[in-house]
Amino acid sequence: MTIAPARIAVVGAGAIGGYLGGMLARAGHDVTLIARGAHRDAIRAHGLRIDSKGGSFTVHPACTDDPAEAGPQDYVVLSLKAPAVPAMAERMLPLFGPETALLTAMNGVPYWYFHKQGGPLDGTQLESVDPGARQWGLIGPQRAIGSVVWLAGAVAAPGVIHHTNGNGLPLGEPDGSRSARVLRLSEILIAAGIAAPVHDNIRQEIWTKLWGNLSYNPVSVLTHGTLEGLSRDPDARLVIGAMMEESRRVGQALGIDFPLTIEQRMAAAEKVGPHKTSMLQDLEAERPMEIGALIGVVAELARKLQIATPTIDTVLALLKVRARVAGTYGEN
Repeated sequence: MTIAPARIAVVGAGAIGGYLGGMLARAGHDVTLIARGAHRDAIRAHGLRIDSKGGSFTVHPACTDDPAEAGPQDYVVLSLKAPAVPAMAERMLPLFGPETALLTAMNGVPYWYFHKQGGPLDGTQLESVDPGARQWGLIGPQRAIGSVVWLAGAVAAPGVIHHTNGNGLPLGEPDGSRSARVLRLSEILIAAGIAAPVHDNIRQEIWTKLWGNLSYNPVSVLTHGTLEGLSRDPDARLVIGAMMEESRRVGQALGIDFPLTIEQRMAAAEKVGPHKTSMLQDLEAERPMEIGALIGVVAELARKLQIATPTIDTVLALLKVRARVAGTYGEN
């Protein structure tokens, strides 16, 4: 089946956004990467190189640090780290035409989470992930298509993305519908080589990944332990297990199913091996950590639902202290 080319801007062309943008450009779409600094300069001069187990290739998409240069798109892929999004929200507006959809390809709970959720918190805005409701107000939740990033990589050098593992990007509309726009995006991504099926409950997929991230990530920052090491340490297991149990109660109150036991989830983390979490990598690189999107939001939801989360609250407080000591603490 022939896929009609689409205009697609990728905001945040780092490891994940760069890989997605590179794959889409190779498939013949009109891709614009929003990047800055040496990474932007290298892409402009030499193209974007993707190194992967499946092979390496170089593409030459447009690349700019000014979204206004790109103009309205069919789709905008938002792949920034959560702390960088509020400041970017207004600058992204020139990318949106009347029908432009926004794909949130990020860790944690997205700003649109309660848009058309249908429960008692329907329409609720989340301060921990969208301070001042900037994304909700400027971009709007109606543009959003959700996803969960099941792939990993790194910016090996300016203009070079090293794709390490995974290739999944399940998609879903907030209301669970199989809209024309999400079906087309799924077709575009699949044809480009990305596993992007459409799910009728993308929030379930979000929580599947969040359950591990909200526990392992902050504990790794406080201990510098790897997934394997933390899973084998009896004291770390006590804390991580308590966080998982508390967050499971929050998720279940929102209609989320947890098919794995806590022991099974820890066993899966252990199998990943001596891997450093994304939050620990951010700390070591002196970058702002995704505190709000990965753990602060669960504490916020627990308060709204009147569910006690003492372990999560304690770890969150210590995580904020650690970020302040590192000089990287922001609103989210």
